[in-house]
Amino acid sequence: MQLFPPLYDTPLAELFHARVPAGEPWAWVLCQRILADETLARRLLVEPLSPGMADWIRQELGHLRQEVERLQKQYPFSDFGNRDPSAAESAALKVLLEGSPAALQNLYQTFGYGIYVHHTAFLFSQRMQAIEKPDPACFDDLVGYARQIQTLRANVERFLAGKPAVPMLLYGARGSGKSTSVKALRTQYADRGLRLVEVLADGLELLPELLALLAPLPYKFVLYLDDLAFASEDARFHKLKALLEGAVYERPSNVLAVATSNRRNLVAQDWSDRPDPDASDPASWDTLQDKLALADRFGLVLTFPPFDQQHYLEAVAHILGRELDEETRKAALQFALEGRGFSGRTARHFANQQ
Repeated sequence: MQLFPPLYDTPLAELFHARVPAGEPWAWVLCQRILADETLARRLLVEPLSPGMADWIRQELGHLRQEVERLQKQYPFSDFGNRDPSAAESAALKVLLEGSPAALQNLYQTFGYGIYVHHTAFLFSQRMQAIEKPDPACFDDLVGYARQIQTLRANVERFLAGKPAVPMLLYGARGSGKSTSVKALRTQYADRGLRLVEVLADGLELLPELLALLAPLPYKFVLYLDDLAFASEDARFHKLKALLEGAVYERPSNVLAVATSNRRNLVAQDWSDRPDPDASDPASWDTLQDKLALADRFGLVLTFPPFDQQHYLEAVAHILGRELDEETRKAALQFALEGRGFSGRTARHFANQQ
């Protein structure tokens, strides 16, 4: 058994598929195998380094150094890459060339492994998937919600500082900037270790597995639940409730849930769901209250009220970066009144056509 993943069938195939920094390529190729080693990384992230494991790692690092020397002699290539190395790649190179088992453990504790080394945004459904080009949303894109954004950021900054923070629900009108506000967190705080994980509908079924996956990683993860709503009998409701209230599994301190919704009551109701006012069975009323109170389990609820005409025009001017002349003002209003309505999304769509 090898501790580090083996190369492709041929070293040249490995080099062809690698995206390495500038410089002699073979050491960078082997560095990528170190950073990609999920099995070893997760063990070193959750367990102390035992003497026997240290001996094995020391031996395997020696084999990698011999492999680098052999490849350099057999395939003496110059630069394959055209970029500077990342901090993680530079640290991995130091471990490869001269590092110890403790240095390898420190590498994983600082940068993680695999896709978490190179990306700041992810999608989670049945598995974790890196987003190659995340939305570059920023808080400057938003107009008119200064209080909400200030409160959102203050809670997240507490989270990043390791202080108590509470799960958040952003609810309000369509196109008001709720999703942009959440995505802007990654843009603003990625360099402080924040990572954004959008949890899709299927992913809610696997919340315990997701939390176990993220817990040992050296980043702060915002779990982004977009456009959250449940049918009355949706079993995922209970998964989310457990995440917010606690369950038999421990909620990691490096995970914070942030949801957006167009409605305050997250669980759909029919008239048939309402108990008979004269019903003697209190359980029927308890069930209804449980559904109504899901939003209350978010420690912080931020309301994004709908745009009015003035707010909409201010957003158009902000996005265009200039005051509106009369012609542009009339065109913007006509654009909204054609059925799109007053919203930040409509303002951006109009501005993109100018």
